[in-house]
Amino acid sequence: MSVELLASLCVAFFLVATLYTTVGHAGASGYLAVMGLAGLAAATMRPTALTLNILVALVTVIRFRQARLFSWRGLWPFLLGSVPFAALGGSLRLKDHSYYALVGAVLLMSALILVWRAFGKNLPNDETLMRVKTIPAIFIGAIIGMLSGLTGTGGGIFLSPTLLFLAWAGPKTTAGIAAPFILVNSTVALAANFASTRELPSELPYLAVAALCGALIGSWLGASKLPSKALLILLACAMSLAGMKLLLTA
Repeated sequence: MSVELLASLCVAFFLVATLYTTVGHAGASGYLAVMGLAGLAAATMRPTALTLNILVALVTVIRFRQARLFSWRGLWPFLLGSVPFAALGGSLRLKDHSYYALVGAVLLMSALILVWRAFGKNLPNDETLMRVKTIPAIFIGAIIGMLSGLTGTGGGIFLSPTLLFLAWAGPKTTAGIAAPFILVNSTVALAANFASTRELPSELPYLAVAALCGALIGSWLGASKLPSKALLILLACAMSLAGMKLLLTA
């Protein structure tokens, strides 16, 4: 990896981590978008995204727990469904073209979700709201867990809009649930395919420092306010470009 590419990735990962952690996410879909645009190998993309997800999600969990936004009652049904399927998805190794196609589709869907979050109206604003329904949450968690393991995402990009759309939690409480969900699923998915860690780039420490710096800033901001619509739209555009590039590559 050239010095110029490494510097560009560090800047991009810093920005992605800053934005995502404001809403309790760790940034995996953003990292995948950046790596997709940079042309990194599929074997490198998944373990790198999961490793950064674990580090960034840990910071986010601590921040949101300190802000008293964590809810075990809202979290455990999703984890019950997701953990075994995140392990299953993480243990599978897709062919490059299948991986590119799946991640491309996930990125495009994630971009639509970000646009919805930016412009969506009638979202629940009551931060005391917590009415997760156990059985449906277990099934939803299973689907998200499988996608998490297969693609190298933590699943937060799907969990958060689900909670908001179903009016099961308010925005900040949603962030407090999404952060530990991402941490657990990313850890399980990476551990399930430990052999993939051999594909981690030697430049990972630099990328990790950039992402962690972004996480410290974003998670601090996230305890008091949500990100601007403009940033969400810009990120959605970048993810759309990456998604289309990966689908065309596949």
